[in-house]
Amino acid sequence: MRTDLVVIGAGPAGLAAALAASARGVRVALVDAASAPGGQFYRQPAAGLGAARPEALHHDWRTWERLRDGLAASAVRVLTEHHVWCVERTPESFTVHSLLGPDQEEPAEVHARAVLLATGGYEQVLPFPGWTLPGVVTAGGAQAMLKGALVVPGRRAVVAGTGPLLLPVATGLAAAGVEVAALVESAAPGRLARHAPALAGKLPEGAAHAARLLRHRVPVLTRHTVVRAHGDDRLTGVTVAALDAEGRVRPGTERHLPCDTLAAGHGMLPHTDLAQSLGCRLDGLTVAVDPEQRTDVPGVWAAGEATGIGGAALALAEGHIAGCSAAAHLRGTAPGPAPAALKARTKLRRSAAALESAYQPPAHWTEQLTDDTVICRCEEVTAGSVREALDLGAGDERTVKLLSRAGMGWCQGRMCGTAIAALAGRAPTPARRPFARPVPLGVLARQHSQEGPS
Repeated sequence: MRTDLVVIGAGPAGLAAALAASARGVRVALVDAASAPGGQFYRQPAAGLGAARPEALHHDWRTWERLRDGLAASAVRVLTEHHVWCVERTPESFTVHSLLGPDQEEPAEVHARAVLLATGGYEQVLPFPGWTLPGVVTAGGAQAMLKGALVVPGRRAVVAGTGPLLLPVATGLAAAGVEVAALVESAAPGRLARHAPALAGKLPEGAAHAARLLRHRVPVLTRHTVVRAHGDDRLTGVTVAALDAEGRVRPGTERHLPCDTLAAGHGMLPHTDLAQSLGCRLDGLTVAVDPEQRTDVPGVWAAGEATGIGGAALALAEGHIAGCSAAAHLRGTAPGPAPAALKARTKLRRSAAALESAYQPPAHWTEQLTDDTVICRCEEVTAGSVREALDLGAGDERTVKLLSRAGMGWCQGRMCGTAIAALAGRAPTPARRPFARPVPLGVLARQHSQEGPS
């Protein structure tokens, strides 16, 4: 199909962008891999599950209703179950290549004059001894199970790691009937207090979560971390310990918490694969954009977590600004985002920067990795193998990959890249990947045959 603007990602940023652009007379196609719009934040249970009160699982449900109803009343073409693996740039337009449905074998293309990337983010996974046991899930994974399938991962859970996501995960599990043995947060309360002015707008939400934790009698252990997960065939408990001011485990503070589920989370990382394949400049790990949310590649805009992890409210503001800007450039008029969106973006970016500073993983977390701790699950590479590669002279993720196969599996280093960089004593760097997801060779062969030999 052909359209003016294709928005990739139907989370908060993509929804806001698509609605803003469509309202200004631009033909918009909204493409997403899920079976329904909403993204991870507004993930909905399948209709067949018969959820009586899905709003109980969500924060800011009214905003979702406004977006949902606005999308239904708009002219936006919604293309669900489209798994985008590449965006091809031509002199005149862009071609978005997707794989259809759950099997991801049939190709589909969308041709557009402009592209808006609202590709979101994914969870940062920091390994620890025992983290591959059945029963250990990511914090976002536990939340997705609850929101999307109305199921809980176990009966007694520990929620651990660092970051604001731990609060809604712990309260959501507790409200669903799970006994939450503890919320284990590695950050110290004082780090949040130092950023109080920038986080003033977050206080009501934080207070509401704190009240729910009290109501469900969930113990909160700050400046603590999970040292090890225990079990043979599945998780039976975890050992947690206190951290000193430098982020090291304090000897003698270990305690055992029986549980059958551990929901662990250490923040988010932006999805930048499509932006990188298009040649967009990155600012560290995020897509660099100007005040109109334009990238440095003509015809490409970006908004939401891909431009910096900041939460749904910031994504909505950035999406609106990006949609207005893209529509203006496509129609040859002056950009006109609402002043409220510009003001909200400035304020919410300050809050996001404060949260990022306050919620950092413990500085010395790699010291807890035993040599038999699996780092790369795809290729079953251990911390000991990574350390051997480093001893042989490897100084970055790429060289470690060549010497140990860490990062060569299905996820192409998305899950293990941060851990490998930390073991090497380096900051994580974005890896350039030709495709945003695995593609069947048959699809590539058919595409090559249609284009003809070069």
